[in-house]
Amino acid sequence: MKSERSRHTVLVTPPAAEHAGEVWALAPSPTVIICADPDAALEWVTAAPADRRVHAVTSLSYSAAVLRNQPSGASPPPPHDVLAGAPQDLAALLTRAALKLDTIRSVVLAWPELLLAGEQAAALDTLLAELRDLPRVVLSWNPAALGDFLERHARRAEVVGALPVDADGRPLPPVAPARYVVVPRFRRPFAVSDWRDAVQARFPYVWSGGAIGREQGVGPCDAVLCTRLPTREEFRTLAAMGPVTVFASGGQLLYLRTLAAPLVPLPLPGAADRAQDRAEALRTQVAALLETRNVDAELMMLAPLFQRFEPAEVAAALLKLNHQPSAVGPPPQPGPAPGGRTKIFVNVGKKDGAAAKDLVGALIREVGLDKGAIGKIEVRETFSVVEVTAGEVARAIRGLMGGGVTIRGRRVQARLDRER
Repeated sequence: MKSERSRHTVLVTPPAAEHAGEVWALAPSPTVIICADPDAALEWVTAAPADRRVHAVTSLSYSAAVLRNQPSGASPPPPHDVLAGAPQDLAALLTRAALKLDTIRSVVLAWPELLLAGEQAAALDTLLAELRDLPRVVLSWNPAALGDFLERHARRAEVVGALPVDADGRPLPPVAPARYVVVPRFRRPFAVSDWRDAVQARFPYVWSGGAIGREQGVGPCDAVLCTRLPTREEFRTLAAMGPVTVFASGGQLLYLRTLAAPLVPLPLPGAADRAQDRAEALRTQVAALLETRNVDAELMMLAPLFQRFEPAEVAAALLKLNHQPSAVGPPPQPGPAPGGRTKIFVNVGKKDGAAAKDLVGALIREVGLDKGAIGKIEVRETFSVVEVTAGEVARAIRGLMGGGVTIRGRRVQARLDRER
Protein backbone atom coordinates (compact mmCIF):
# COMPACT_ATOMS: atom_id res chain seq x y z
CA MET A 1 0.00 0.00 0.00
CA LYS A 2 1.30 3.46 -0.91
CA SER A 3 2.19 5.82 1.88
CA GLU A 4 0.17 8.97 2.45
CA ARG A 5 3.17 11.04 1.36
CA SER A 6 3.22 9.42 -2.07
CA ARG A 7 -0.51 9.89 -2.66
CA HIS A 8 -0.48 13.69 -2.94
CA THR A 9 1.79 16.02 -4.93
CA VAL A 10 2.12 19.80 -5.17
CA LEU A 11 3.48 20.98 -8.52
CA VAL A 12 4.88 24.53 -8.45
CA THR A 13 3.91 26.23 -11.72
CA PRO A 14 2.39 29.48 -13.06
CA PRO A 15 -1.43 29.48 -13.40
CA ALA A 16 -1.70 28.48 -17.05
CA ALA A 17 -2.54 25.01 -18.37
CA GLU A 18 0.31 25.06 -20.90
CA HIS A 19 2.81 25.29 -18.01
CA ALA A 20 1.46 22.17 -16.28
CA GLY A 21 2.85 19.51 -18.61
CA GLU A 22 4.19 17.43 -15.72
CA VAL A 23 0.68 16.93 -14.35
CA TRP A 24 -0.11 14.25 -16.94
CA ALA A 25 2.58 11.95 -15.57
CA LEU A 26 1.51 12.59 -11.96
CA ALA A 27 -2.27 12.15 -12.35
CA PRO A 28 -3.43 8.75 -13.66
CA SER A 29 -6.57 8.81 -15.75
CA PRO A 30 -9.51 8.94 -15.57
CA THR A 31 -8.96 12.19 -13.68
CA VAL A 32 -10.95 15.26 -12.67
CA ILE A 33 -9.41 18.73 -12.98
CA ILE A 34 -10.97 21.32 -10.68
CA CYS A 35 -10.38 24.81 -12.10
CA ALA A 36 -11.63 28.35 -11.64
CA ASP A 37 -14.33 28.63 -14.33
CA PRO A 38 -15.53 27.20 -17.68
CA ASP A 39 -13.02 29.32 -19.63
CA ALA A 40 -10.17 27.84 -17.59
CA ALA A 41 -11.62 24.37 -18.22
CA LEU A 42 -11.50 24.96 -21.98
CA GLU A 43 -7.76 25.72 -21.76
CA TRP A 44 -7.13 22.12 -20.70
CA VAL A 45 -8.68 20.86 -23.95
CA THR A 46 -5.91 22.47 -26.01
CA ALA A 47 -3.14 21.90 -23.44
CA ALA A 48 -3.67 18.14 -23.09
CA PRO A 49 -1.31 15.70 -24.87
CA ALA A 50 -2.60 13.63 -27.77
CA ASP A 51 -3.21 10.55 -25.59
CA ARG A 52 -5.56 12.40 -23.19
CA ARG A 53 -9.13 13.29 -24.16
CA VAL A 54 -10.46 16.23 -22.15
CA HIS A 55 -14.10 17.20 -21.72
CA ALA A 56 -14.61 20.76 -20.45
CA VAL A 57 -17.79 21.36 -18.48
CA THR A 58 -19.40 24.42 -20.10
CA SER A 59 -22.99 23.15 -20.10
CA LEU A 60 -24.30 20.99 -17.25
CA SER A 61 -27.01 19.30 -19.29
CA TYR A 62 -24.66 18.47 -22.16
CA SER A 63 -21.88 17.26 -19.86
CA ALA A 64 -24.33 15.08 -17.92
CA ALA A 65 -25.46 13.48 -21.18
CA VAL A 66 -21.86 12.87 -22.29
CA LEU A 67 -20.91 11.24 -18.97
CA ARG A 68 -23.99 9.02 -18.88
CA ASN A 69 -23.25 7.76 -22.40
CA GLN A 70 -19.64 6.79 -21.67
CA PRO A 71 -19.01 3.04 -21.83
CA SER A 72 -17.90 1.28 -18.67
CA GLY A 73 -14.91 -1.00 -18.31
CA ALA A 74 -11.39 -0.75 -19.63
CA SER A 75 -12.22 -1.68 -23.23
CA PRO A 76 -13.15 0.21 -25.29
CA PRO A 77 -11.64 3.34 -23.68
CA PRO A 78 -14.12 6.12 -22.73
CA PRO A 79 -14.45 9.10 -25.12
CA HIS A 80 -13.10 11.40 -22.39
CA ASP A 81 -10.65 10.34 -19.70
CA VAL A 82 -10.18 13.84 -18.25
CA LEU A 83 -13.04 15.99 -16.96
CA ALA A 84 -12.29 19.69 -16.32
CA GLY A 85 -14.71 22.08 -14.66
CA ALA A 86 -15.43 24.61 -11.94
CA PRO A 87 -16.16 23.26 -8.41
CA GLN A 88 -19.87 24.07 -8.45
CA ASP A 89 -20.35 22.45 -11.88
CA LEU A 90 -18.52 19.26 -10.91
CA ALA A 91 -20.46 19.10 -7.62
CA ALA A 92 -23.70 19.42 -9.60
CA LEU A 93 -22.68 16.52 -11.86
CA LEU A 94 -22.05 14.41 -8.74
CA THR A 95 -25.47 15.35 -7.39
CA ARG A 96 -27.09 14.34 -10.69
CA ALA A 97 -25.24 11.01 -10.52
CA ALA A 98 -23.70 11.78 -13.91
CA LEU A 99 -20.17 11.81 -12.45
CA LYS A 100 -19.46 8.52 -10.69
CA LEU A 101 -16.74 8.38 -8.06
CA ASP A 102 -15.83 4.76 -8.80
CA THR A 103 -14.66 5.77 -12.31
CA ILE A 104 -12.09 8.36 -11.09
CA ARG A 105 -8.48 7.55 -10.21
CA SER A 106 -7.05 10.99 -9.39
CA VAL A 107 -7.92 14.66 -8.81
CA VAL A 108 -6.06 17.76 -10.02
CA LEU A 109 -6.58 21.04 -8.15
CA ALA A 110 -5.67 23.76 -10.64
CA TRP A 111 -4.34 26.70 -8.63
CA PRO A 112 -6.41 26.80 -5.43
CA GLU A 113 -5.24 30.40 -5.02
CA LEU A 114 -7.92 31.21 -7.62
CA LEU A 115 -10.52 28.89 -6.08
CA LEU A 116 -10.52 30.02 -2.45
CA ALA A 117 -12.39 33.29 -2.97
CA GLY A 118 -16.12 33.86 -2.55
CA GLU A 119 -18.67 31.14 -3.22
CA GLN A 120 -16.11 28.87 -4.87
CA ALA A 121 -14.52 27.99 -1.51
CA ALA A 122 -17.66 26.33 -0.09
CA ALA A 123 -18.28 24.40 -3.33
CA LEU A 124 -14.64 23.30 -3.40
CA ASP A 125 -14.75 21.96 0.18
CA THR A 126 -17.95 20.04 -0.58
CA LEU A 127 -16.49 18.53 -3.74
CA LEU A 128 -13.20 17.53 -2.10
CA ALA A 129 -15.09 15.88 0.73
CA GLU A 130 -16.76 13.63 -1.86
CA LEU A 131 -13.38 12.92 -3.52
CA ARG A 132 -11.45 12.49 -0.26
CA ASP A 133 -10.09 9.00 -0.97
CA LEU A 134 -8.41 9.89 -4.27
CA PRO A 135 -4.76 10.94 -4.76
CA ARG A 136 -4.39 14.63 -5.55
CA VAL A 137 -2.09 16.79 -7.62
CA VAL A 138 -2.21 20.44 -6.52
CA LEU A 139 -0.99 23.06 -8.98
CA SER A 140 0.16 26.22 -7.21
CA TRP A 141 2.51 29.12 -7.85
CA ASN A 142 2.98 29.71 -4.11
CA PRO A 143 2.26 26.64 -1.92
CA ALA A 144 3.39 28.53 1.21
CA ALA A 145 0.20 30.62 0.98
CA LEU A 146 -1.92 27.46 1.04
CA GLY A 147 -0.72 26.04 4.35
CA ASP A 148 -4.09 25.38 6.01
CA PHE A 149 -5.74 24.28 2.76
CA LEU A 150 -2.96 21.79 1.96
CA GLU A 151 -3.04 20.45 5.51
CA ARG A 152 -6.76 19.69 5.15
CA HIS A 153 -6.88 18.46 1.56
CA ALA A 154 -3.39 17.29 0.54
CA ARG A 155 -1.65 16.47 3.82
CA ARG A 156 2.07 15.67 3.66
CA ALA A 157 2.12 16.26 -0.10
CA GLU A 158 5.42 16.05 -1.93
CA VAL A 159 6.40 19.43 -3.43
CA VAL A 160 7.84 19.34 -6.96
CA GLY A 161 9.44 22.51 -8.39
CA ALA A 162 11.24 25.62 -7.15
CA LEU A 163 9.41 27.55 -4.45
CA PRO A 164 9.31 31.36 -4.94
CA VAL A 165 11.23 32.04 -1.72
CA ASP A 166 14.78 33.12 -0.86
CA ALA A 167 17.33 31.24 1.24
CA ASP A 168 15.62 32.45 4.43
CA GLY A 169 12.18 31.30 3.29
CA ARG A 170 10.88 34.81 2.54
CA PRO A 171 8.80 35.44 -0.60
CA LEU A 172 10.84 36.63 -3.56
CA PRO A 173 10.24 40.30 -4.44
CA PRO A 174 8.81 41.40 -7.81
CA VAL A 175 11.33 41.40 -10.66
CA ALA A 176 10.47 44.50 -12.70
CA PRO A 177 7.56 46.75 -13.67
CA ALA A 178 5.09 45.60 -16.31
CA ARG A 179 1.81 46.45 -17.96
CA TYR A 180 -1.02 44.03 -18.60
CA VAL A 181 -4.08 43.64 -20.81
CA VAL A 182 -6.88 41.21 -19.95
CA VAL A 183 -7.46 39.44 -23.28
CA PRO A 184 -9.26 36.10 -23.83
CA ARG A 185 -6.93 33.49 -25.26
CA PHE A 186 -8.76 33.25 -28.60
CA ARG A 187 -8.47 37.05 -29.08
CA ARG A 188 -4.76 37.37 -28.40
CA PRO A 189 -3.48 36.86 -31.99
CA PHE A 190 -5.83 39.64 -33.14
CA ALA A 191 -4.91 42.03 -30.29
CA VAL A 192 -1.19 42.13 -31.09
CA SER A 193 -1.62 44.91 -33.68
CA ASP A 194 -3.67 46.95 -31.17
CA TRP A 195 -0.83 46.57 -28.66
CA ARG A 196 1.69 47.79 -31.22
CA ASP A 197 -0.46 50.87 -31.83
CA ALA A 198 -0.81 51.50 -28.10
CA VAL A 199 2.90 51.32 -27.21
CA GLN A 200 4.11 52.92 -30.48
CA ALA A 201 7.26 50.80 -30.47
CA ARG A 202 9.71 50.92 -33.37
CA PHE A 203 11.30 47.56 -32.52
CA PRO A 204 8.68 45.40 -30.75
CA TYR A 205 9.31 41.82 -29.70
CA VAL A 206 6.39 39.38 -29.30
CA TRP A 207 7.00 36.25 -27.20
CA SER A 208 4.49 33.38 -27.31
CA GLY A 209 6.49 30.74 -25.44
CA GLY A 210 9.65 28.79 -26.19
CA ALA A 211 13.12 30.27 -26.52
CA ILE A 212 13.36 33.99 -25.78
CA GLY A 213 14.76 36.41 -28.37
CA ARG A 214 17.86 37.33 -26.39
CA GLU A 215 18.80 33.66 -26.23
CA GLN A 216 18.44 33.51 -30.03
CA GLY A 217 20.56 36.57 -30.69
CA VAL A 218 17.66 38.92 -31.49
CA GLY A 219 18.72 42.57 -31.57
CA PRO A 220 17.60 45.34 -29.19
CA CYS A 221 13.90 46.06 -28.82
CA ASP A 222 11.97 48.88 -27.20
CA ALA A 223 8.81 46.95 -26.20
CA VAL A 224 8.12 43.33 -25.25
CA LEU A 225 4.76 41.54 -25.42
CA CYS A 226 4.04 38.20 -23.73
CA THR A 227 1.02 36.47 -25.24
CA ARG A 228 1.74 33.52 -22.93
CA LEU A 229 2.09 33.71 -19.15
CA PRO A 230 5.83 33.69 -18.26
CA THR A 231 7.60 31.94 -15.41
CA ARG A 232 9.64 34.10 -13.05
CA GLU A 233 12.87 33.37 -14.90
CA GLU A 234 11.26 33.94 -18.31
CA PHE A 235 9.87 37.25 -17.08
CA ARG A 236 13.29 38.26 -15.75
CA THR A 237 14.88 37.62 -19.16
CA LEU A 238 12.11 39.41 -21.04
CA ALA A 239 12.18 42.42 -18.71
CA ALA A 240 15.90 42.80 -19.38
CA MET A 241 15.10 43.25 -23.09
CA GLY A 242 12.60 46.11 -22.72
CA PRO A 243 9.34 47.26 -21.10
CA VAL A 244 7.01 44.25 -20.81
CA THR A 245 3.29 43.94 -21.47
CA VAL A 246 1.51 40.67 -20.65
CA PHE A 247 -1.73 39.40 -22.15
CA ALA A 248 -3.47 37.54 -19.32
CA SER A 249 -6.81 36.38 -17.98
CA GLY A 250 -8.35 38.14 -15.00
CA GLY A 251 -7.46 35.33 -12.61
CA GLN A 252 -3.79 35.40 -13.60
CA LEU A 253 -3.29 38.94 -12.28
CA LEU A 254 -2.77 37.61 -8.74
CA TYR A 255 0.24 35.68 -10.01
CA LEU A 256 1.53 38.55 -12.17
CA ARG A 257 1.62 40.83 -9.12
CA THR A 258 4.19 38.49 -7.57
CA LEU A 259 6.42 39.02 -10.63
CA ALA A 260 5.90 42.68 -11.50
CA ALA A 261 5.64 45.90 -9.54
CA PRO A 262 4.20 48.25 -10.36
CA LEU A 263 1.74 46.27 -12.52
CA VAL A 264 -0.56 48.66 -14.37
CA PRO A 265 -3.22 48.19 -17.06
CA LEU A 266 -2.51 49.20 -20.65
CA PRO A 267 -5.60 50.50 -22.49
CA LEU A 268 -5.78 49.19 -26.04
CA PRO A 269 -7.49 51.16 -28.80
CA GLY A 270 -11.08 49.98 -29.10
CA ALA A 271 -13.68 50.14 -31.84
CA ALA A 272 -14.57 53.75 -30.94
CA ASP A 273 -10.92 54.82 -31.21
CA ARG A 274 -10.57 53.14 -34.60
CA ALA A 275 -13.80 54.74 -35.82
CA GLN A 276 -12.54 58.15 -34.72
CA ASP A 277 -9.26 57.56 -36.57
CA ARG A 278 -11.14 56.62 -39.74
CA ALA A 279 -13.32 59.72 -39.47
CA GLU A 280 -10.28 61.95 -39.05
CA ALA A 281 -8.60 60.32 -42.05
CA LEU A 282 -11.72 60.95 -44.17
CA ARG A 283 -11.86 64.62 -43.13
CA THR A 284 -8.20 65.02 -44.01
CA GLN A 285 -8.79 63.42 -47.42
CA VAL A 286 -11.75 65.74 -48.16
CA ALA A 287 -9.81 68.82 -47.07
CA ALA A 288 -6.89 67.87 -49.30
CA LEU A 289 -9.25 67.40 -52.26
CA LEU A 290 -10.84 70.84 -51.75
CA GLU A 291 -7.42 72.49 -51.45
CA THR A 292 -5.83 70.86 -54.50
CA ARG A 293 -8.60 69.98 -56.97
CA ASN A 294 -11.32 71.89 -58.87
CA VAL A 295 -14.86 70.78 -57.92
CA ASP A 296 -16.85 73.35 -59.97
CA ALA A 297 -18.55 70.70 -62.12
CA GLU A 298 -19.69 68.80 -59.04
CA LEU A 299 -21.01 72.02 -57.47
CA MET A 300 -23.09 72.76 -60.58
CA MET A 301 -24.57 69.27 -60.44
CA LEU A 302 -25.53 69.71 -56.79
CA ALA A 303 -26.74 73.32 -57.02
CA PRO A 304 -30.46 72.37 -57.30
CA LEU A 305 -30.13 70.36 -54.07
CA PHE A 306 -28.55 73.32 -52.27
CA GLN A 307 -31.77 75.29 -52.95
CA ARG A 308 -33.82 72.65 -51.08
CA PHE A 309 -31.40 71.46 -48.39
CA GLU A 310 -28.52 72.76 -46.33
CA PRO A 311 -25.15 72.09 -48.08
CA ALA A 312 -23.99 70.18 -44.98
CA GLU A 313 -27.00 67.86 -45.27
CA VAL A 314 -26.21 67.24 -48.96
CA ALA A 315 -22.60 66.39 -48.07
CA ALA A 316 -23.78 63.97 -45.33
CA ALA A 317 -26.16 62.26 -47.75
CA LEU A 318 -23.37 61.80 -50.31
CA LEU A 319 -21.15 60.30 -47.62
CA LYS A 320 -23.89 57.87 -46.63
CA LEU A 321 -24.39 56.86 -50.26
CA ASN A 322 -20.66 56.23 -50.46
CA HIS A 323 -21.05 53.69 -47.63
CA GLN A 324 -23.83 51.90 -49.56
CA PRO A 325 -22.35 50.99 -52.96
CA SER A 326 -25.53 49.23 -54.11
CA ALA A 327 -27.42 52.54 -53.85
CA VAL A 328 -25.34 54.29 -56.53
CA GLY A 329 -24.52 51.52 -58.93
CA PRO A 330 -24.83 47.85 -59.70
CA PRO A 331 -24.03 45.48 -56.82
CA PRO A 332 -20.38 44.44 -56.72
CA GLN A 333 -19.68 41.03 -58.14
CA PRO A 334 -18.40 38.49 -55.64
CA GLY A 335 -14.73 37.71 -55.95
CA PRO A 336 -12.15 35.70 -54.13
CA ALA A 337 -11.90 36.52 -50.43
CA PRO A 338 -8.94 38.82 -49.75
CA GLY A 339 -6.29 36.99 -47.81
CA GLY A 340 -8.09 33.66 -48.26
CA ARG A 341 -10.13 31.97 -45.57
CA THR A 342 -9.33 30.86 -42.04
CA LYS A 343 -10.75 27.82 -40.25
CA ILE A 344 -12.65 28.22 -36.96
CA PHE A 345 -13.26 25.34 -34.53
CA VAL A 346 -16.80 25.27 -33.10
CA ASN A 347 -17.70 22.87 -30.27
CA VAL A 348 -21.00 21.56 -31.72
CA GLY A 349 -21.35 18.65 -34.12
CA LYS A 350 -23.56 15.84 -35.31
CA LYS A 351 -23.89 14.45 -31.78
CA ASP A 352 -25.64 17.69 -30.80
CA GLY A 353 -27.99 17.45 -33.81
CA ALA A 354 -26.23 20.39 -35.50
CA ALA A 355 -26.13 20.85 -39.26
CA ALA A 356 -24.30 23.29 -41.54
CA LYS A 357 -27.43 25.47 -41.82
CA ASP A 358 -27.44 25.96 -38.03
CA LEU A 359 -23.89 27.32 -38.12
CA VAL A 360 -24.65 29.55 -41.10
CA GLY A 361 -27.75 30.86 -39.34
CA ALA A 362 -25.83 31.64 -36.14
CA LEU A 363 -23.07 33.47 -38.03
CA ILE A 364 -25.54 35.53 -40.07
CA ARG A 365 -28.27 36.24 -37.50
CA GLU A 366 -26.32 36.32 -34.23
CA VAL A 367 -22.89 37.55 -35.37
CA GLY A 368 -23.95 39.66 -38.36
CA LEU A 369 -21.63 38.18 -41.00
CA ASP A 370 -22.51 38.39 -44.68
CA LYS A 371 -23.25 35.04 -46.28
CA GLY A 372 -20.36 35.60 -48.69
CA ALA A 373 -17.91 35.68 -45.76
CA ILE A 374 -18.74 32.07 -44.86
CA GLY A 375 -17.01 29.28 -46.75
CA LYS A 376 -16.92 25.51 -46.42
CA ILE A 377 -18.43 23.97 -43.27
CA GLU A 378 -17.48 20.50 -42.04
CA VAL A 379 -19.84 19.12 -39.37
CA ARG A 380 -18.15 16.23 -37.59
CA GLU A 381 -19.28 13.99 -34.76
CA THR A 382 -18.45 16.24 -31.79
CA PHE A 383 -17.38 19.51 -33.40
CA SER A 384 -17.45 21.54 -36.61
CA VAL A 385 -14.89 23.44 -38.67
CA VAL A 386 -16.07 26.61 -40.42
CA GLU A 387 -14.12 28.56 -43.03
CA VAL A 388 -14.51 32.34 -42.69
CA THR A 389 -13.01 35.17 -44.72
CA ALA A 390 -9.72 36.08 -43.03
CA GLY A 391 -10.81 39.65 -42.33
CA GLU A 392 -13.92 38.45 -40.44
CA VAL A 393 -12.29 35.80 -38.22
CA ALA A 394 -11.96 37.97 -35.11
CA ARG A 395 -15.55 39.20 -35.47
CA ALA A 396 -16.87 35.68 -35.93
CA ILE A 397 -15.10 34.26 -32.86
CA ARG A 398 -15.95 37.27 -30.71
CA GLY A 399 -19.61 37.12 -31.74
CA LEU A 400 -19.95 33.39 -31.11
CA MET A 401 -18.11 33.48 -27.78
CA GLY A 402 -19.36 36.75 -26.34
CA GLY A 403 -23.00 36.76 -27.30
CA GLY A 404 -24.25 33.66 -25.48
CA VAL A 405 -25.01 32.00 -28.81
CA THR A 406 -26.55 28.53 -28.61
CA ILE A 407 -26.99 25.90 -31.30
CA ARG A 408 -29.43 23.05 -30.65
CA GLY A 409 -29.53 24.06 -26.98
CA ARG A 410 -25.75 24.00 -26.47
CA ARG A 411 -23.75 27.14 -25.75
CA VAL A 412 -21.23 27.74 -28.50
CA GLN A 413 -17.47 27.90 -27.90
CA ALA A 414 -15.21 28.92 -30.79
CA ARG A 415 -11.51 29.39 -31.47
CA LEU A 416 -8.98 29.23 -34.27
CA ASP A 417 -8.80 25.68 -35.54
CA ARG A 418 -5.64 23.68 -34.88
CA GLU A 419 -4.33 21.34 -37.54
CA ARG A 420 -5.34 17.79 -36.64
